[in-house]
Amino acid sequence: MTENLSIERIADLISASGDAVARELGALGEDAGFHPASGEWCAKEVTGHIIEAERRGFAGRIRQFLAADGPDAVAWDQEAVERERRDCERSASELGDELVALRRESVALVRSLRPAELARWGTHPKVGRLTVRDLLHEWVHHDRNHARQLLAIAQERVYPHLGNSKGFVGE
Repeated sequence: MTENLSIERIADLISASGDAVARELGALGEDAGFHPASGEWCAKEVTGHIIEAERRGFAGRIRQFLAADGPDAVAWDQEAVERERRDCERSASELGDELVALRRESVALVRSLRPAELARWGTHPKVGRLTVRDLLHEWVHHDRNHARQLLAIAQERVYPHLGNSKGFVGE
């Protein structure tokens, strides 16, 4: 089994993924509203989800676990929250700015954690006991899943325009 990542490494990874998401969103510009298929999120909605997951699921729960002994974590309806946020109607630059500001605060939170605080915990209604350490590692994983999703959205956006280059795809 491998060792857990250090607090500094996790902070660096979270910082890097926040930068990557904001840059991809900015590069897409208003094409960030492109939906690859009916019912699938556009890049703006993916970014809104990353923001809410950070507020509610990662930084939010870490703060909750640090503030109380073994609290019950609150589950949230991700689809309903996204509908309420209406991110697809917002500008890509506004969403990018929101993510960058939130991520700056979150990275500072992670860097402030002391080793003993990593064992602080709470209980989630779906998965049971979670520690701060668990949340930090999940955060790194979650960010990268959605970064891949953003890259796939850009690929879907350009695919119809590849012409004969489509013959290279899948090699």
